[in-house]
Amino acid sequence: MPALPYRGRFAPSPSGPLHAGSLVAAMASWLDARAHKGAWLLRIEDIDAPRAVPGADRIIMQQLQALRMHWDEPPVWQQQRLGRYQEVFDRLLALGLVYGCGCTRQEIAMASPPPAEGSHERPYPGTCRNGIPSGRSARAWRLRVPEGVEHFQDRWMDAQQQDVAHAVGDFTLKRADGLWAYQLVVVVDDADQGITDIVRGADLLDSTPRQRVLQRLLGVPMPDTLHVPLALDEQGRKLSKQNHAPALDLGDPVRTLNAAWTFLGFPAIAAPDVPGFWAEATAQWARRFVQAGRRRGCA
Repeated sequence: MPALPYRGRFAPSPSGPLHAGSLVAAMASWLDARAHKGAWLLRIEDIDAPRAVPGADRIIMQQLQALRMHWDEPPVWQQQRLGRYQEVFDRLLALGLVYGCGCTRQEIAMASPPPAEGSHERPYPGTCRNGIPSGRSARAWRLRVPEGVEHFQDRWMDAQQQDVAHAVGDFTLKRADGLWAYQLVVVVDDADQGITDIVRGADLLDSTPRQRVLQRLLGVPMPDTLHVPLALDEQGRKLSKQNHAPALDLGDPVRTLNAAWTFLGFPAIAAPDVPGFWAEATAQWARRFVQAGRRRGCA
């Protein structure tokens, strides 16, 4: 079966400028799209409005453009799509696949079993699955997760599997603060944009089985995935805006690009300029991830 025309995306949260860690994910997604001669889309994941920093989205776009990482379609902001998320939520609700939960985080933590192997979160114990206890009202809304194990082949991390019902339980689609949960919006966005390949950091590998469950229930395609290793600081923490990772140094763009490139396990590229860097990096990425046929549907 031939592969669908490649459509990838980079989806930063506008909580600050891009840093070295986010450049690794951006570079991998950009190169994978270019090596497959596909489209690369930019999505601003501003669904968590309280964490969004005014103007950070424009700074991110300027940083990408300074590094010659141009998107192929107009950017999408999640805050402009709230009605669409409600529409999909209502559909799931009408199918009996969503229910209200009156539990607080503390109550869930006290009632939940220990995290499953390979997970960092306690699974929801199903307290409100058959109805909210008397005297309580819905705080959040959860998906009824069916039994079964999700299996998938990650293009970087290889074979993966997770029993979502056991390891995670019924996960949240709408939070207690009224905001849409990441798992819902990313599935809706990827389906609506026709995304065929998701390239992102390994911190989101554990989210993939949940998203596959939701994709299956909605009857939408399941994109291939490639999860790249996380860049860590000297204390072994993920480089992030919350950990005050510095913004990218754009004074020497080839050096900045090479830092991300070598982190991904490739040899440094002695390029005279940014276009030269991208030409060689794309060729090397294609030899490893396209010509090797590691994408579903490739020969």
